Amino acid sequence: MIGRPPTLDEVAQRAGVSTGTVSRVLNNAQHVSQRARQAVERAVEELGYVPNTAARSLAARRRGAVVLAISSEDPALFANLFFAEVITGVNAVIEETDLQLLLVLAASQRGQDRFGRVLASRATDGVLLLALRERDPLARLAADSGLPVVFGGQPLGHTPRFYVDADNRGGARLAAEHLISLGRTRIATITAGTDQQAAQARHLGFREALALAGLPADRLAHGDFTEAGGAAAMAALLAGHPDLDAVFVASDEMAAGALTVLREHGRRVPEDVAVVGFNDIVTAQHTQPALTTVRQPIEALGREMTRMLIRLMNGEEPTSLILPTELIRRASA
Repeated sequence: MIGRPPTLDEVAQRAGVSTGTVSRVLNNAQHVSQRARQAVERAVEELGYVPNTAARSLAARRRGAVVLAISSEDPALFANLFFAEVITGVNAVIEETDLQLLLVLAASQRGQDRFGRVLASRATDGVLLLALRERDPLARLAADSGLPVVFGGQPLGHTPRFYVDADNRGGARLAAEHLISLGRTRIATITAGTDQQAAQARHLGFREALALAGLPADRLAHGDFTEAGGAAAMAALLAGHPDLDAVFVASDEMAAGALTVLREHGRRVPEDVAVVGFNDIVTAQHTQPALTTVRQPIEALGREMTRMLIRLMNGEEPTSLILPTELIRRASA
């Protein structure tokens, strides 16, 4: 027994849920599982917790929050349609609840410190992490907070307990197999981010397909998931491998840059060089020619991340998801 009135934090710890879940149970709010509700009610009874009437009145008027932290502070982030679609998916689920969404861009030390302060302030009930790199400090900060955490994609070298990802490896294999089926034999790839799991998985899927076909996979250039990066990588490939007849590009943004460089060098697409991208963002439909690409369910990624987090916040234990990808055939291959 404790010699003072128990606190809301102690109820949450005893029940094994967040303080936000305890508040929702005490205020008879929606979006709380029966299991979590029973755990909170049992903890309240065991501890003899008596809510302060004024505090409960304040809590009833206050809305909980979810923080989406992205390991980037690039000012061009919001021009990247991948992130825009993920955020759209996150927000679509948040709008169905009484939660608020906080967005934190946290690649620099200042950004990481800001993220840590948000977590320490208990201004949020759960955390979504996106675009993490190898040994990213955001993962540690989120884990140390004790809050429910869901990852969008798997950080390199670490498989989190709760995550939603796309089948990057299988999708890249589909792309390479399609190029092989067209009779292309001098196939190159533009990859990105050696410190990002998605980039490595796409490169692995590409290499697997070429190995099974008995083709070399040494025509390689690195980009950075941007159009400019794709253009620079395509120029490097043409300089080093002028005989290439196909290229798999690990993102549509980079593929758009690659198409521009191929056109500038007088290479016809797909007659001279077939091109396949990855993601199927809106850009893929409007390149010249329209881009064959691997469709990654980007908005669904955001929705499923958020649904999983809400289930965690409600005391449930969801299963991590790998979302399927599919090849979308257009004029570039």
